[in-house]
Amino acid sequence: MKQLHGKRVLITGGTGSLGKTLVKRLLTGEIGMPSKIIIFSRDEAKQFFMRMEFQKLRAATHDLVYRDCEQILDFRIGDVRDFGSVASVLRSADVVINAAAMKQVPTCEYFPYEAVRTNIDGAENIVRAIQEHTLLVETVVGVSTDKACKPVNAMGMTKALQERIFIQANMRCPATRFVCVRYGNVLASRGSVVPFFHDQIRRGGPVTITTPDMTRFLLSLDAAVDTIFAAIRTGFPGEIYVPRAPSARIVDVAAALIGTRPVEQVINGIRPGEKIHESLVSEDEAVRTVERGQWYAIQPVLAEVARYADRTNCLNREYSSADDVMSPQQTASLLEANNLLLPDNDASTLDMQPELLR
Repeated sequence: MKQLHGKRVLITGGTGSLGKTLVKRLLTGEIGMPSKIIIFSRDEAKQFFMRMEFQKLRAATHDLVYRDCEQILDFRIGDVRDFGSVASVLRSADVVINAAAMKQVPTCEYFPYEAVRTNIDGAENIVRAIQEHTLLVETVVGVSTDKACKPVNAMGMTKALQERIFIQANMRCPATRFVCVRYGNVLASRGSVVPFFHDQIRRGGPVTITTPDMTRFLLSLDAAVDTIFAAIRTGFPGEIYVPRAPSARIVDVAAALIGTRPVEQVINGIRPGEKIHESLVSEDEAVRTVERGQWYAIQPVLAEVARYADRTNCLNREYSSADDVMSPQQTASLLEANNLLLPDNDASTLDMQPELLR
């Protein structure tokens, strides 16, 4: 039987780009058809539009996958910052995917305590509710970011602590498995660089580049969901799953999107808290990071949590976006394969295309 068959799956922050893709993939039943998918967020408008979107999807298809969509989907208003609402919604969950986050680097730099409240206190509220109310939650997946690896900004620091909270939670709540996933930039998610570049190109430029040396891992939303599903299927308690993702120079991303248009690129410097290169596995983590299919699994640093002892095939160096960078041609091909290049005749049609990641 598949892992999520008949399970009640809770997605915190479920109205975001990742949450929407997660729901669509869960409804295919590829790792089991859930009995309930609970979308938990604090934005009633986003919940309304997401509900309408899935109702249209159901009406437009004859696929039986979406037949019971309205009965399976359950929208709940609440905030991971609030212990009461977290404890209440967790009573209805067997599996939790914590996608609620403050994830924009400059915003977290200017409002660091707000990042603490969502990224750290939110994680602690989930663990505390399971522990104090002895809730029968089977698995919790914490969604993290490459910025949690050797963090230099408030967003990365709070996400790094979120990872630690969930890893140590395996000691506090031994009946629940806590795992994490960590991945890089989802380039067409809300507020990220690809839609930002699209908007600048539509306006005739210039396209603003922070520094010509900057590199980032590129990942599609479906690849992010694949990573979450892999952690649910095969992750051991306390592990962090990392996808093997391509990386590219941001100037090559901009050039591919501009194409032959007469749009200028302008270098305007690094924003507060940004790195030139990102890492998904640090040199310190590499000695306890093993290959597992298409992913790397970082084993927990706490001996009391580490139940998987095989370290015979560990990485021998940091896994950085500065390594094995794609050529400009490869970068353009990746963007084209994901339908992210602006059409010459009608740029507005891109809004309906698939997204890459943060």
